[in-house]
Amino acid sequence: MYYPASELTEAQTRRKRRRLRLMLWLAIGSIAMVAVYSAIFLLLMHREGQTHTWASALYWTITTMSTLGYGDVTFASSAGRLFSIVVLASGILLILIVLPFMFIQFVVAPWMEERERARVSRRVPEMLSGHIVLVGIDTVTQTLIARAKRAKTPTVVLVDDPFEAVRLKDEGYQAMVGPLDSPMTYRRAGVDRAVMVVSTQADTTNTNVAFTVRAVSEDVTIAVTADKKPSVDVLQLAGADQVVQLSSTLGIGLASRVLGTTGRCHVIDSLGKTLVAEAAVQGTSLIGMTLQQAQHHIESRAKILAVMQRGRLLRLEAEQRLEDGMILIIAGSRHELDNYDSQFQNPQKLEGPVLVLGGGRVGRAVAETFEQSQAAYTIVEQVVSRVPSHLDVIEGDAADFDVLATAGLNDASGVVITTHDDDLNVYLTLYCRRLRPELQIISRATSEHNVATLYRAGADSVLSYAAIGATAMWNKLGRSHRVVIAEGSELFTVPMPSSISASRLKDQRIYELTGCHIVGALDANNELLGTAEVAAAQASQLILLGDRHSERKFRKIYLKNR
Repeated sequence: MYYPASELTEAQTRRKRRRLRLMLWLAIGSIAMVAVYSAIFLLLMHREGQTHTWASALYWTITTMSTLGYGDVTFASSAGRLFSIVVLASGILLILIVLPFMFIQFVVAPWMEERERARVSRRVPEMLSGHIVLVGIDTVTQTLIARAKRAKTPTVVLVDDPFEAVRLKDEGYQAMVGPLDSPMTYRRAGVDRAVMVVSTQADTTNTNVAFTVRAVSEDVTIAVTADKKPSVDVLQLAGADQVVQLSSTLGIGLASRVLGTTGRCHVIDSLGKTLVAEAAVQGTSLIGMTLQQAQHHIESRAKILAVMQRGRLLRLEAEQRLEDGMILIIAGSRHELDNYDSQFQNPQKLEGPVLVLGGGRVGRAVAETFEQSQAAYTIVEQVVSRVPSHLDVIEGDAADFDVLATAGLNDASGVVITTHDDDLNVYLTLYCRRLRPELQIISRATSEHNVATLYRAGADSVLSYAAIGATAMWNKLGRSHRVVIAEGSELFTVPMPSSISASRLKDQRIYELTGCHIVGALDANNELLGTAEVAAAQASQLILLGDRHSERKFRKIYLKNR
């Protein structure tokens, strides 16, 4: 199959140039070796009293190196015979190693690469529609693909390297190859039939992608990420409908999880017209009550949706007692949440400062969020020049107790760990938990497999780029709404299954079968309904709480035809 030169990727061009350089050096080396051996042959023959031409010298060198050895030209001296052995040995090495290597590199490998390219799709099937086109693959798009798969929404990963496309195809992704700056690529990807295009590349690449896609389709939703704040306006001008600045979004998310010690709730997102908030049990009159008693004790109509402890969902049992370290997930209107604060917040108690460990982009975003809400905080950073002058920062190593003490650890209400090194985050989480067992610790995770480790180390809540970015983009799609409670635990909506009647909403068998907590429902007006208020005819969507495994089981059992 022929591919135009314009479609050759930079990686392919580098491989081709590397092979040409290698072939050139091998050819030069082989010619130089034959020439040197021929010159030595003439010198040794002259010492033996024999006279030969350069043609004879080349003839002898090549026949000896190729192991043919006709025997019509031979040395009589020991030095000549030792030289013959050297020439013969080097010829064997050339035949057994260098020539096969060159054959593989310049014949077999290109042939296999052409076969691999032939396996790569260069357009999506014509019948494919309602799909999501993802430009490139990273942790954010991988999380988005997993959510789309559970919701039975097809996805196509677009890359410009055929070998990357083959690798993705082997890993189970539907991949397509083509230049990312070509309108034809997006026409072949069916963006006019797609529901969304997502790009998480560099800001400049995302700008080009958005501009190119918008020229192909005026209607498709375009969601991109932005690394720098000034890029947001440029990406919107290029045609992006949603620009997610990951560092800022993650920073706001981490900051909103800091609950403090005064009993005040913190809004983290919304479901329909209802706000979803977290509230610490610590420091309130709810300690020691059962879940049923606590719900009756709350004077406002705010509803307890779930109870969490160190990132783990607890069973919503009426007799579950509330203890220090537990976090309530509550829902209600702004007025209802304000009433909750009036009932449980202690206005006489001063909130301690929050330590922000790390002054990178995420740490600065956390600090900016606290700055806007006028909450006390201190950044601990080794390179203070990274932090703007208007933010509170002290210089030092966050693993140094004296530095933490100077920053106010003993009086702190919480710690937010924001570095991009998961190993360091685990270390700091464990260290702070040992120093202050009652302290609330919020940590950032870079890799999904480190989330469980951070919880075991003592983190109360963990968030990552992948969860925050994928959730923002999925919610923009409008298929269903998701609220990240903590890494691995989410509130999400699903269509009301016809097989679940109102009388079965509190049936424990649903939890036992799927692992999903049914925490409520939304009516046709997106108003929150409690499980006791739901009639099948009223509810349009169920609100579930669980992880990806429990969601998959619920969909398989109750939504298999939807």
